Amino acid sequence: MAKSQNISLSIEKLNAMQRHVTQEAGTEPPFSGKLLHNKKSGTYHCLCCRQALFVSDTKFDSGCGWPSFYQSINDESITYLDDYSHNMHRIEVRCSYCQAHLGHVFPDGPKPTGERFCINSASLRFVDKETGDETAG
Repeated sequence: MAKSQNISLSIEKLNAMQRHVTQEAGTEPPFSGKLLHNKKSGTYHCLCCRQALFVSDTKFDSGCGWPSFYQSINDESITYLDDYSHNMHRIEVRCSYCQAHLGHVFPDGPKPTGERFCINSASLRFVDKETGDETAG
């Protein structure tokens, strides 16, 4: 299946919050996401195209209300964009494969990177390392 067909099929299956976050650069309400308190080992993928984005070993509780990671799975998985909305400058992060909005990255994370990827659960799909079970955010 072609890249665009695969992505469009996934987008058609999104619920209203998932569509708002990934396609309209929206934000889910804090402390509401399914994957916020997930402590299982595995990989977090883009909800729309299934590209691997983060591993559970880099997830931490920042207290901000959204899943937080201190590092992406690799340098090619994330696209960084300047975001000047809400009268401030932030760095938006998107899936580099399908350009789905994920959240933002901030320079206040833990060592070793000092980064905090603040990611909407609604933009993620978690794949459990032990069982292979998938959970859509």
